[in-house]
Amino acid sequence: MTLVDLHCHLLPAVDDGAQDVFNALSLAKVAVEQGISHLLLTPHHLDGKYINHKLEVIQKAAHLQDELNKMELSLQVFPSQEVHLNGELLEKIATDDVLFMDETNRYLLLELPHGDVPKYTEQIIFELVARNIRPVIAHPERNHAIQRDPSKLYELITLGCLTQLTCSSYLGNFGKQVQTLTEKIIKSNQGFVFASDAHNFEGRRFLMKEAFERLTAEEGSDVAARFQQNARNIINGEDIAELEIKDISALPPAKKKFWLF
Repeated sequence: MTLVDLHCHLLPAVDDGAQDVFNALSLAKVAVEQGISHLLLTPHHLDGKYINHKLEVIQKAAHLQDELNKMELSLQVFPSQEVHLNGELLEKIATDDVLFMDETNRYLLLELPHGDVPKYTEQIIFELVARNIRPVIAHPERNHAIQRDPSKLYELITLGCLTQLTCSSYLGNFGKQVQTLTEKIIKSNQGFVFASDAHNFEGRRFLMKEAFERLTAEEGSDVAARFQQNARNIINGEDIAELEIKDISALPPAKKKFWLF
């Protein structure tokens, strides 16, 4: 199983991810062990705490690739950003300080504020889509407003957004509520790709292998294959598979599991 990871914080000393090159290389070894062959370096950008300018990310990504090559690790890394939704976003794109998920500038990894979906979100997404940019919403299952009202995610997708679900969310590392919502997003065809969002060796780890094993067991090999192919297509700037999305509130209740001891 060869995987593409579209979201991780492996780039050293730029945000709350890897803190130095040694740490980054150690994490990279784990990524390779997970079956990851291509990986987007997505440091936080414009989130009120971190600013990682495009040219600096490109330079640091090239340096990290050199270090990976010296270690003979079979991992190709590419510069990108996890761009926070705010009023400056369109201006930063216009002034060429934003990195996309592909070289054609078609897909943008977009992070919503954790506690809200701001009122101006719809207008910014409209402007992005009008520029032929498709926002890929990072970890929507962890957004508090979407947790309270999942129809907000449905609305974002109908506007043209895609979604990136986090492997550790699907595996329950952020709690049962987040895990259940992640499952519902997948079952309603509102999930398009998995990514690790790996930061470290503790809570925010590379768990793509485990997530895909569970996805295959729970939803079938076709769904797992679609998620994997979608990730490859995004990094290549190509069309992805999109099924008819369903309203989460209309999903049948989950079947209860009974255990015999």
